[in-house]
This record gives sequence, C-alpha cells and structure tokens, in this order.
Amino acid sequence: MNPTPPNARPPSAPGLPAPASAPLPLAGLRVVEFTHMVMGPTCGMVLADMGAEVIKVEPLHGDRTRHLLGAGAGFFPMFNRNKKSIALDLHSPEGAAVARQLAATADVVAENFKPGTMAKYGLDYAALSQVNPRLIYVSHKGFLPGPYEHRTALDEVVQMMGGLAYMTGRPGDPLRAGTSVNDIMGGMFGAIGTLGALLQRGITGKGQEVQSALFENNVFLVGQHMLQYAVTGQPAAPMPARISPWAVYDVFTVKEGEQIFLAAVSDAQWLTFCDALGFDDLKHEAHYASNNDRVRERATLLPILRERLADRSAAELAALLEAHELPFAPIRKPEELFDDEHLLATGGLADITLPDGERAGQTAQTTLFPFTMDGQRLGVRLQPPTCGQHTEELLTGLGYTPEAIAALRTRQAVA
Repeated sequence: MNPTPPNARPPSAPGLPAPASAPLPLAGLRVVEFTHMVMGPTCGMVLADMGAEVIKVEPLHGDRTRHLLGAGAGFFPMFNRNKKSIALDLHSPEGAAVARQLAATADVVAENFKPGTMAKYGLDYAALSQVNPRLIYVSHKGFLPGPYEHRTALDEVVQMMGGLAYMTGRPGDPLRAGTSVNDIMGGMFGAIGTLGALLQRGITGKGQEVQSALFENNVFLVGQHMLQYAVTGQPAAPMPARISPWAVYDVFTVKEGEQIFLAAVSDAQWLTFCDALGFDDLKHEAHYASNNDRVRERATLLPILRERLADRSAAELAALLEAHELPFAPIRKPEELFDDEHLLATGGLADITLPDGERAGQTAQTTLFPFTMDGQRLGVRLQPPTCGQHTEELLTGLGYTPEAIAALRTRQAVA
C-alpha cells in the first residue's frame, strides 16, 4: 500500500459520487495547538480533518506520546494526522516568544495543560486575547472551574469517580471502558464548542474562551443512568448485572466456542426471530407473548435459547439473521477490523505513514471520522508529522530569516 499523497482527498468509495472540488469547510482557518496525549490532540484533529491548518507546538524532543509503549503506542499517529509540527522550547524566553508570535496569527488556540501552565508563558487566554480579541481559545482540562479543578485527572480517574467504571464492570469490580472515551469525547466537545464560538464570532466579531473537561464529559455519559434513578427511584445496576429492557439481547456461545451477539427488541422481531430459527413452539408460548413477558421470563428463556443455538455456527446464525433483517453482531477484536468488508468498501480506513518508532516510514491504516460531507469521507491530507517537521516553514512565515532561524535553534539548544 502506498501512503496517501499529502494533498490528495480520499478516493471515492464504490457507489459514492466523485470527490467534490469545493474546499473543506474550515479551509483558511489557522489553529495553533499546545497539546499532548489524547484529549487536546483530538480537538485539533477534528478541526484539521475539516480543513483547518493545525500547527502542533511540540517540545524540542517531541510530544511524549510519540514513544509510548503498549496501549499508548497508537496515540500519536491516530490523533495527529493533517497537522504541521513546530518544535519549540517554551522554557526558553526565545521559544516562548516565538510561540506567542505564532499564537497571534491564529484563529484558534487549543491547549490541554494543567491550570496555570499556559499563563507562565504568556500563552493564556487573558494574554493572547489582548493581542487578538477575535481569538477562540479552547482549553481542555480534567475539571471545569470548581472544587476539583486543582486535581490531576486522567481518563481512568474520572471513569472511576464519575460512575462509568462502576457501570462497565461487574458488581464489586469497577472496570474502565475499553478505549479513551472521555479523552476522545472531551476533545470532540472542545471542537464543537470551538465551531459554535467561530459562528458567534462571525456575528459579533469577538472571540471567546471555550472549556471542555474530562469529568464533566464522563458525567454527561452516565447521565442516562442518573435519570433512570430519578425516574424510577431504583439505582442503575452495572451493565453486566442490569435488568435488560429486552429478553433477547445477549452474547451467545455457539459451535466450536465461537460467540455472537443476537437481539430481538420488539414483538415483531421476536416473531421473526422464531421463524428464522424454527422455534415455532416458542413463538406460540403464551409466557413469551410480549416483550415484557419475555423479560420477566428471561431467566428461563435464555437457557433454552443457549441450548438450541449451541450446535449452530456463528456464520450460519449471522446469515440467517441478516436475511431476516434482525440485529446481530460477530464478536470482533480491534485488529480484525482492518479486514472488515464494510470499512474497506466505504473508505473508512486511510493509509498513513508512521512518523516514529521501529516502524517509522512504514505505512499503516487509520480510522477516519464516521461521517461524510457532500458524500465524501474526510481524508488524510498531511501525514502525522515528524517532530519539528514544519519548523523552518512556519518560522519563515513569521518573518524569520535563515540566519535568525539558525540563531534561534542555537539559543534554544543552549537554554
């Protein structure tokens, strides 16, 4: 596979119209991001994929996520496509001065450092908005201003304190969700707030500060369970122990130990489910006549279904349910999705060139945003950058001569 050319839009997927020639919706917008890890970079990625020029300010030795191991190994290439990189030492007066110059050219500045960090360098909203009142400044924090704002937060921290880990794990065994849900969604909400602020700026001519936070994001995610308690008076049980609103809504272990998720969430689907699988006796059983009847009888119904399905293959069941337009799902591992026929056919994966590590320079595939604009997926225009890849280009754009650039690099190296 060849990497996507930097300025190419993704090819049309089968059945979709040819790529539009119109510019992307945020073309011409400049974003300068002082971000690391996942939350802030996600916000920048949203804006970058939609066409903004996003400039990532990195330390001289690079964003630390470039070299994470294990579950963090995919952070940098996943969340930093379509961006430029400039390497600056903000601890040096010269580096901080360049960062302020760069921020003064921005429509949007994004950051996700601890409260007070950006003010040390004159890069907080109060300082930058004095220079550019039209600036949109989006901060990503652990907590919105309040009693907890001084705490250090991580995705797992807020999942534990915000009820999500309790809801995900079995009773007595809190378990974090299987991906960085708060970091990613917190960055997305930061981008949503930014888009709203940009629209308002178009009306008022003034910028504003947008704040997004991990804890508040997590609370939003569990809000449905909070309201369940408010409506019913009954605390929500962890998902593995919950009272399901549907009887057939579960994972079944079938032939040769394979697993498949099967569901029938309405009375009509239950009848179709019985017809598809030849369960005529269950179809006419009075105890199973309505959805609520089946929920009340779930403890006896599910063992019957498990026994009858045990000798059928997952592929056979999938084919039957698909033919009858019933919900089902194979149980997949993330690495198996690279070969998913739907993702491949619809252009849901795009080639990128890995910028760091043992596989630097090699091609991998990344997931694109799950929506289309004008019938097209938003693709990869710029590869995830190497550290400082665009430093000279961006400094030249600020008016630095080659000699001044060389002098700056020397002073930063010494500082």
